[in-house]
Amino acid sequence: MNPILITVFDGLQSAQVTHELMPNLFSWVQGGVTFSNNHPVFPSVTRINAATMVTGASPGAHGLAANNMVFREYDPYAAIPVLQPQLVDIEAKSGAILKALTLADILALEGLEYTAVVSGTSGNAFVHNPNAGRNNGAIIHPEFTLPPELDYDLAKRFGSWPQETLPNTPRIAHAATILTEYILPDRNPDVALWWSSEPDKSQHAYGVGSSESNRAIREADLQFKNILEALNRKGVLHSTDVFVLSDHGYSTIREVIQLEPLLKEAGFGDGDKPGGVSVAPNGGSALFYAYGKDRSLCERLSEWLMVQPWCGSLIGSDSVGQIQGVLPASVCGCEGFRTPDLTMSFKWDSVHNDFGYAGHVYSTGGAVGQGTHGSMSKHELRNVLFARGPSFKQAFESNVPSGNIDLAPTILHILGLHPSKSMSGRVLNESLAFNADLEDKNWETELYNAEKDLGDLVYRQQIKINRVDETTYLDYGTNTLGSR
Repeated sequence: MNPILITVFDGLQSAQVTHELMPNLFSWVQGGVTFSNNHPVFPSVTRINAATMVTGASPGAHGLAANNMVFREYDPYAAIPVLQPQLVDIEAKSGAILKALTLADILALEGLEYTAVVSGTSGNAFVHNPNAGRNNGAIIHPEFTLPPELDYDLAKRFGSWPQETLPNTPRIAHAATILTEYILPDRNPDVALWWSSEPDKSQHAYGVGSSESNRAIREADLQFKNILEALNRKGVLHSTDVFVLSDHGYSTIREVIQLEPLLKEAGFGDGDKPGGVSVAPNGGSALFYAYGKDRSLCERLSEWLMVQPWCGSLIGSDSVGQIQGVLPASVCGCEGFRTPDLTMSFKWDSVHNDFGYAGHVYSTGGAVGQGTHGSMSKHELRNVLFARGPSFKQAFESNVPSGNIDLAPTILHILGLHPSKSMSGRVLNESLAFNADLEDKNWETELYNAEKDLGDLVYRQQIKINRVDETTYLDYGTNTLGSR
């Protein structure tokens, strides 16, 4: 059985995988598979996509709606950042954070191990394996480890984690050291993961394509080189299947929209009172929770949103019924027990920023010119995925739609295991070496449209979906507001 290594560069775009910026990754991918039509799930933010990677399930099925969300079974009104240790408290009082089996859970049933070292947020790390310590795996993060007793041994051996910096290279390097000097040689897990918090942190702070974010990319690429060299020293480089991916794409902030004061000005009260709305900001998107799931309130809110110049696509939960002009959350794979009543993508465009990268969007936070993500922009709904190793074809490019949702099913297939029933991702068969004659798969495009007559104006939206077999990938969501 070949070992598997997953490496994630948070927020990396395919346009950044060049000989100039990432010479090591660029050279490595030439001998493997490039998935040139890869997609995150919506909202295009980190923690929901990390959960999708390890469960192979849609957001509606695994139950993590975004980076910030309302857990109504825990607190019906408060928008909570998906971070540890709050997640531990939610889990203790309300049940499992993820309602789908993770890759680590499935491997543990077969006596196999998944171990991850994550230099990103604590919530990202936690959702990789909430049951670490109860199954065979482990999660290693600057703020906590699972199982907790692992923290002492790692600190004694490798010292304390460096302080967070921009670029966050010291922490990324520390994580790479733990991977190459402890996880791979000592634990020798069947599946290991290393998550680089760059270029995400620097792009948020300085903008996509800035000199600072470019420096972060180059330094993260050097850590990738170090990891490959460690595999080579161990004598397992050519027998290891390596995945390289990012969690989402990126845009540049056009304008920051402070939603809560605008909602209050429009007459919407606090979310814990009748007629009120709770808001969970997520960069290029926002989640709305109406008091008591009031349908009439959701309808009034949607009509107010539709006439705003910054409003993009709108999707709604089945629990509040069909609202004219709003598309069902199920179209995007977001329908489930924790689905927000309404979810809005901010309006986006394809205008290039000062550094030549396409895509601007309104945002709930940050500053004009900085980077963000979370919307239905086609620039954020594209992310990188490469694979190389004995299980994969060599020097092969696939334009068949794929996504973060396919990672876990494909890994399980390589290991000879079956996916869980909650997985809606697919096995990326077209990329596998033993399918030499399979270079393409049939896929189709579906367009979903909705409109709402608002008097002098008409709100129209369209969401584009790609479908391969039974798996769907959100391509983009866009809208217009014009005269009848």
